[in-house]
Amino acid sequence: MRIAVIGANALGVLIALGLIIKSWPILTSKPLTQLLFSSEWFPLKGKFGFYPFIIGTIEVTAIAMAIAIPICLFSAIYLSEYAPKHVRAIIRPVIDILAGIPSVIFGLWGVIVVVPFVRWLGERLGVHTTGYSLLSGGIILSIMVFPIIISVSMEVMRTVPIEARETCLSLGTTKWETVKWVVLRNAMRGIIAAIVLGFARAFGETIAVLMVVGNVAKVPNSIFEPAYPLASLIANNYGEMMSIPMYDSALMLAALILFMVVAGFNVGAHYTLWRLRRRGLG
Repeated sequence: MRIAVIGANALGVLIALGLIIKSWPILTSKPLTQLLFSSEWFPLKGKFGFYPFIIGTIEVTAIAMAIAIPICLFSAIYLSEYAPKHVRAIIRPVIDILAGIPSVIFGLWGVIVVVPFVRWLGERLGVHTTGYSLLSGGIILSIMVFPIIISVSMEVMRTVPIEARETCLSLGTTKWETVKWVVLRNAMRGIIAAIVLGFARAFGETIAVLMVVGNVAKVPNSIFEPAYPLASLIANNYGEMMSIPMYDSALMLAALILFMVVAGFNVGAHYTLWRLRRRGLG
């Protein structure tokens, strides 16, 4: 079992080492600050500025999580604490089915439904947009992370002992006060873990976002403008550019940036959980 754990963790280290080795040519030829903070992306001229792609990735993920977290949290609370058994029995399989839908199906649905909706919304707000934008990508991503966050959060809340709920209710508290001060307090670590899983899914998602976000290599000035996330950059260009060494190295650097951000977010989440445990909140 120890060997299995070491092997599973070693995979992450090997992936990181492989990406570093492949991206080393561009790292040694150009300053890292220029690569990360330059907006010039002209690969055939040797200009590789990742800033628009980094900003696009962060913004579309932030929009998705801003939409998903409150909806998922309240949905999990309702299903765990308020919903009748027959309602829960109907909704649970639907959530499981949603989790199993391929990404490309979400992308097609986004092109057919979400993009026209965002275009209509932009027209009502006096903003010219094609609909292929940050907002479209954020909406699609939020829907894709719904099953993960709802399922994990609901299961964590259901593990809170019934005796804790009954004790709190016997003191004269309302149902909502019991949920807020007993259930959520005891389930905080699991809820944070669910959000981390959702973030990791959203941050690295490729196909669905690629189909609706617009894929324009510039920093968006509003949620109605197109963007170009790092994952979409890799998916769109890697197969064609393997014969150009520096371009290939640049795309490997994009993959390394994605990997490091997700790893850093997970480490930060574990640190937060450790702090919560020390304070007795989880």
